[in-house]
Amino acid sequence: MSYIKAADGTRLYYTDEGTGTPVLALAGLTRNTADFDHVAPHLDCRLIRMDYRGRGQSEWADPATYTVPQEAADALALLDHLGVVKAAILGTSRGGLIGMFLAATAKDRLLGVALNDIGPDIDSAGLDIIKAYVGRNPAQKTHAEAAAFRNAAWTQFKDVPMDRWLHEVRNHYAETPDGLVIKYDPKLREAVFESGTQPAPDLWPLFDALADLPICIIRGANSDLLTAATFNEMVRRRPDAGTAEVPGRGHVPFLDEPEALSALQDWITRL
Repeated sequence: MSYIKAADGTRLYYTDEGTGTPVLALAGLTRNTADFDHVAPHLDCRLIRMDYRGRGQSEWADPATYTVPQEAADALALLDHLGVVKAAILGTSRGGLIGMFLAATAKDRLLGVALNDIGPDIDSAGLDIIKAYVGRNPAQKTHAEAAAFRNAAWTQFKDVPMDRWLHEVRNHYAETPDGLVIKYDPKLREAVFESGTQPAPDLWPLFDALADLPICIIRGANSDLLTAATFNEMVRRRPDAGTAEVPGRGHVPFLDEPEALSALQDWITRL
């Protein structure tokens, strides 16, 4: 198991596999390196993954540091540790926000950015769903119950095998005698709600900072976070982007769907 220490001493977990173009995979808000288990075998690159502070196998920290700027700084610290001068960012949800932030603040370190179901305008309906569950253990008591719940209740996802749902919930929750427990610091909830007390920033300048970088934009066709209107505006601003709308997927696609894979593989060749 590999770790680095951030500038404030927080221990951060990472993996580094494969050869070729370095791609730093950054997961969703509450997720971890396992977010990319499904797509990893299909990507011809050096795939670097990290758990944000307070998530997965990384150390918990002051919740005030659970922010996009700090997580972006941690990502650069990891690249420095590995001696990677420039890398591409494959960002799922929160990871895509970090990728756009890096484009605005450290563009010289980037080869390109792929955005998985995230854009500069985050729909309030999807954000409300995230706020409802972040920092809370699920009501289901076992992995099997949680997988069955997703299979029945997550109607925005179609034709997902039960073993896929089991893989997902095992990544996200530890099964204990007292029920399922989230694999991240519950105080992440404080950070999310604290950010919600501030005026929503205009993130379009961050997206526009991606200019001249090869980009890929992937959207779940049933997403409640990245609307079709925002996706279309992103494509209008970047008609050169590789794009995919993945049918039968909400927030977020697993990335091993044929549409997503085709877009990602083309993006990697353009880096």
